[in-house]
Parts: sequence; structure tokens; C-alpha cells
Amino acid sequence: MNFSIEPVATVRASRAQVRDDEWGGSTATIELADSMPVAALDGIESFSHAEILFVFDRVADARVVRDARHPRNNPDWPQVGILAQRGKNRPNRIGSTMVRILGRKGRRLEVAELDAIDGTPVIDIKPVMREFLPRGDVRQPGWATELMRNYWNTAG
Repeated sequence: MNFSIEPVATVRASRAQVRDDEWGGSTATIELADSMPVAALDGIESFSHAEILFVFDRVADARVVRDARHPRNNPDWPQVGILAQRGKNRPNRIGSTMVRILGRKGRRLEVAELDAIDGTPVIDIKPVMREFLPRGDVRQPGWATELMRNYWNTAG
């Protein structure tokens, strides 16, 4: 089955280059696509957080991984399937991040700590509701904790 998805918005951010770490303290604007009515964002500012689904549109076809690899190509970490990691070279190139909502100005949603670069297509915006967060403890392997150690640090 094939399907197509049209962007609902575009990321406007100061970061134009992909880097693996130091997303902490970053801010971005998510600007609705012309095809989306401004009313599509009505009420979003009453939530503290939103989940942003976006496309890693700068990943070339030849770089897409469908099987297993070492995360960040680090041989010190175990080889795991692409669906067991959050790398950008995914089969459908879809990224997802929960962001803090800073405010809304018409067609623009101001957010903090969105790990997407300027011009990234946004395919969905969902409010974060407690009831959709994990129920119970979250567990992850040690390599994932190590990989994320500097992810949310501030740049500089």
C-alpha cells in the first residue's frame, strides 16, 4: 500500500545544519502551511506540550537503513535494528519530538527544544495529554542513555 502525506507546517529555526547533540535551550517556530486554516491551531496554547511529527527530508535514499546498525555508527554500542533506535535514516524518515509550547501567534506556534532544522516539513502536531504518556516505568538499555547524554545540553 502506498500513501502520500502533505506537510501541515514548516519548521523555522536558527539551526540549519544537522548535529546529533546540543538541542537544549533551542527554540523554533512552526509555521502552518498555506493549505491549513489558521483555526487548525485553535486551543493548542492551552496545552503545555505538543508532539511534533516531521520528515527528515534531507536524508538521501542511499542513506536509508532498513536492517540493523550501530547507533551513530559507534562500534562501542550494540548493533540494533533501525526500528529499535531513533536515528534519522529510518525507512519512512519520520521524526517525533515532544516540545514545550511557548506561545502562538496566528499561524505560528512557538516551541522549545524541537530537534528539527530550519525548513523541515511538519506532518502533524498533536497536543500532549497525560493519558497518552507511558503508563508505568520506562526502561531502556545503557547504550541509549549514553547516546542521549549530551542531546539536550545547550550549545556552546
